[in-house]
Amino acid sequence: MLTQSRTDKIEIRIKADPRLIEKINEKNIQYPADLYTDLDIDPAGASDSIGPGHYVLPVEKRRIPVDPAITILEITPSYLRVHLEKIKTHTFKVTVPYSGTPAQGYIVLEPAPEPSSVTLSGARSLIDAIQVLKTKPVDLTSVQESFKKEVPLDLENPDLYSASDPIIVVSVQIREEQVVKTIENIPIQIQNCPYTAVIEPAAITIAVKGPFAAMGSKQVLDQIFAFMNLNGLSPGVYARNARINIPVGMTMTRAEPRVFTVTIE
Repeated sequence: MLTQSRTDKIEIRIKADPRLIEKINEKNIQYPADLYTDLDIDPAGASDSIGPGHYVLPVEKRRIPVDPAITILEITPSYLRVHLEKIKTHTFKVTVPYSGTPAQGYIVLEPAPEPSSVTLSGARSLIDAIQVLKTKPVDLTSVQESFKKEVPLDLENPDLYSASDPIIVVSVQIREEQVVKTIENIPIQIQNCPYTAVIEPAAITIAVKGPFAAMGSKQVLDQIFAFMNLNGLSPGVYARNARINIPVGMTMTRAEPRVFTVTIE
């Protein structure tokens, strides 16, 4: 496999009718370098007759495809230097890097590439140099929803490799962040008590966990209240727990105090 060509362009100085010179500028001229012929190896030999190594190929006028009426005066450079290596095949696990950050209050889960591994063929030195096979970064800037995206492999010179799957389909899962919020001094409401009742302490402090957006919504937080049902209790002193009304999607993670003294007169 050809992995290095120190010269990828040839410059020629020509002499010709001005009309021919104008035409040559309109053409895409390519020089056909022939490894077998230029290295003085039998062209009928097997493909492995040329071993790995550095080689110098002469640039010949007769191979430059220009009009016979054009005279080539000078060629620069007169030799091409190339490097040939053995081909190696290896299977790599695919890693997907991220760039940017999702919208506030959202988190991203581990990406799911499809396929999860890719077989690469290329020059031994190039394959051995790959520690981690990555895709191009997936941009997460301000995203709020899960998505799929086709992403190419991140190879410095992709033309030097043969990949079983050069394009990876990446599934990215986005979730709303769960946050914890402390709400202090929630007054305890008394329900179903025909007597005078005093609760000590008169308020409770709780911590709730829920979606980021809900925690910032006054309308949602206003649904949280504490109460105590004293139905059926006669005058006296009791130890009771308060109940907390929590909106759907939230979880109470802490409550202080947990036991209250109720005096009914």
